[in-house]
Amino acid sequence: MRSTAIRALLFAAAALFGTAGAFAQAAAPQVAKPPFEAGKHYAVLSPVQPTSTSPGKVEVTEIFMFGCPGCFGFEPYIQAWLEKKPDYINFVRLPAQWSSHPESPMHARAYYTAEALGKLGEFEEDFFNEVHRNGNLLDTEAKLIAFFAAHGVDEAAFKSTFNSFAVNAKLKRAEELVQRYRVQSTPSVVVNGKYQTVGRMAGSVEAWFAIIEDLAAREHASANAAASAQ
Repeated sequence: MRSTAIRALLFAAAALFGTAGAFAQAAAPQVAKPPFEAGKHYAVLSPVQPTSTSPGKVEVTEIFMFGCPGCFGFEPYIQAWLEKKPDYINFVRLPAQWSSHPESPMHARAYYTAEALGKLGEFEEDFFNEVHRNGNLLDTEAKLIAFFAAHGVDEAAFKSTFNSFAVNAKLKRAEELVQRYRVQSTPSVVVNGKYQTVGRMAGSVEAWFAIIEDLAAREHASANAAASAQ
């Protein structure tokens, strides 16, 4: 079990920066340095997409899948960053649902079910670990019922939420946004509906967060300037 977990972590680290599949031969990715450039370190989305974040805040969205090795590798860095990110950043998650990953729609539904039940804080790390460390893909409703039961959710509450109108609506919105963002891989990060960046554009975790924070700071400064001009 320990060797399986180590292999999972190594593959996750490789996948995060686009080197999975050529792990032994791949050259180290070039690490991005400021000033960060459009087309090189991030893409500019056109048209700009709407956000669900309050005025005065900048929305940073991670598009992810629980079954994605790169997302699993990125998770501890995300959690550490959330402890120190600028206060004006509102972090949200958007689960991708792709036919190339047959478990992803089920996982996305589980994510919004946990959100509706107030279980996200204790759910995400355990879900990643169950899939990548324990080899349980959580790809059937029966497996999810057992997983949620371990987190204090009875079967009736799970089923009524899992198949609810509210969860269906969030799944539809998430699918539409992933298409509008033109996301090609996970994890991807979108800043304020305007910029998209991925790990291979950064070359390191530190550089990736530097790009994300730089783009967020630009958006925050622009909003402040516009407010002052009124």
